[in-house]
Amino acid sequence: MPEDLSIFERLITGMAPVISWLPVNKIVKVLKKTFLELLIKYTDNKNLVNELWNEIETNYSSKKRHYHTLQHLESLLIQCIKIKREIRNWDAILFTLYYHDVVYNPLKSNNEEKSAELAEIRMKKISVPDDTIKLCKRQILATKSHSKSPDSDTNYFTDTDLSVLGQNWKKYSEYYKNVRKEYRIYPDLIYNPGRKKVLTHFLEMDRIFKTDIFYKTFEAQAKQNIQQEMELLS
Repeated sequence: MPEDLSIFERLITGMAPVISWLPVNKIVKVLKKTFLELLIKYTDNKNLVNELWNEIETNYSSKKRHYHTLQHLESLLIQCIKIKREIRNWDAILFTLYYHDVVYNPLKSNNEEKSAELAEIRMKKISVPDDTIKLCKRQILATKSHSKSPDSDTNYFTDTDLSVLGQNWKKYSEYYKNVRKEYRIYPDLIYNPGRKKVLTHFLEMDRIFKTDIFYKTFEAQAKQNIQQEMELLS
């Protein structure tokens, strides 16, 4: 069994809870393999499949990105695999994972909408069923506010997207510093109030994490991390 496949299989069984220590080329291999296996369910056009992967890899590898990167996708894939048995439409979750930040411009406020639009175009190109496309679009748009959804899969994905908030302080610090780099065009005078508004939004939620699995695992640490960052921004 190839080494990267072995790691992937161990992820599924829970034997390797994190692969963040992997070099970027290994991360890309795992992400690409998962993406290609998803797409070949819907098309046998290998050139098109590779073209769509190259678009994903190029966008998430932009030098302007520091948090919304391939490493971010890797982290989400890990979390999604852990709760795979809870997911009703696994293909929709994977499409959402790969396309939810495919369009990302810190100067714009419509990144989620643009990402959802591009996802729809690409999925139609390979004849993904309409119900899966609609679900994927709703899930991508849900990452704008991370509000509770009547759809359980959507709640699992938005919780996955926010799981970085509940990591240990070292990992959380890396996260917020990388986010700051993406907004480096703005001085602290402008960035800090905006960032505090976002953090306050999370703290004012009844629950940051909508599913019991993520709530029990990350809620307390997430609130502690957010409060600590708020103090640093003051």
